[in-house]
Amino acid sequence: MSEPVHDAVRIGIVSISDRASSGVYEDKGLPALQDWLTRALRNPITFEPRLIPDEQAGISATLIELVNAGCSLVLTTGGTGPALRDVTPEATLAVADKEMPGFGEQMRQISLAFVPTAILSRQVAVIRGKSLIINLPGQPKAIAETLEGLKNPDGTQKVNGIFAAVPYCVDLIGGPYLETDDSVCKAFRPKSAVRTARPAA
Repeated sequence: MSEPVHDAVRIGIVSISDRASSGVYEDKGLPALQDWLTRALRNPITFEPRLIPDEQAGISATLIELVNAGCSLVLTTGGTGPALRDVTPEATLAVADKEMPGFGEQMRQISLAFVPTAILSRQVAVIRGKSLIINLPGQPKAIAETLEGLKNPDGTQKVNGIFAAVPYCVDLIGGPYLETDDSVCKAFRPKSAVRTARPAA
């Protein structure tokens, strides 16, 4: 029996760091994002990676470029704290058609289980056109935690990660049907929105 067909998806991944983009140290954000998404999604993915400095106009321009290139999902990492050079949320809100505050609220709730300084994080999520743009934390471990959520010692889900809501959100804005590997992250959709697998041609 042939494998079912999964929609192809184009995903923008953006690491925002003055020092990494200038070569002072190795960027770890892009590899972390690509690794997690490759494990979590069953869809064939085309990645559009960008490594850019903490410049508000440049960040906004990059996000617009990725949306225009057909990225249904754009994930950023870095630049979401209170430091003077942290302008990722401002740059993201500047290109938004709609803000999706629940994503940022849930990310901070997850991170608060680990560090009290999670309240200093300012991640936002927005919709532009048919694209969902989400700011993620800067550290690879925190990226995985916020996407996957928290599990109990027996492996059951304790707190949902934000990615559980991403596929249905992408459905609602007219994007491809994202399908997850439940062992990494189980996506939630209302029963009426669940699509039966299409057989291979």
